[in-house]
Amino acid sequence: MNDGQPVNPRLAEDMWFGEAPGGAPRYRDRTDKPVRYFTVVDKEGGAALGYVWASDEDDAAAYQPRQAAGGRGINEGISWVSRLREAKARGIRPSQALTDFLVGPEPPGRGRPLPGSLTDAPNADAVKALARADQ
Repeated sequence: MNDGQPVNPRLAEDMWFGEAPGGAPRYRDRTDKPVRYFTVVDKEGGAALGYVWASDEDDAAAYQPRQAAGGRGINEGISWVSRLREAKARGIRPSQALTDFLVGPEPPGRGRPLPGSLTDAPNADAVKALARADQ
């Protein structure tokens, strides 16, 4: 509502958020080098939610939600991204983080690694394509 008073132009501008430099150490989230990945499945129903991939060559690792999993797959990423950041802060290689996730205690969140699903892909884009095409 406007009571005839001029609107401050700063209040009418679009807001842009940019991540501040620094912060917690992280793995890179892109690589064109070979990656290893495993499937994350729902703890309750067993549906595939996404994939966690890693590449030591580029010190890269990330979670990729399955498009078919919708919001559940996207929301599950919060847990896996946090775990990846914790692993990087401990100074472990991306491939070791994957191994730790597979053999460690059941993670928080709705998802867990699917036993026996660790496999290779030519690069992170191949995992992203799998997540988009996986119906």
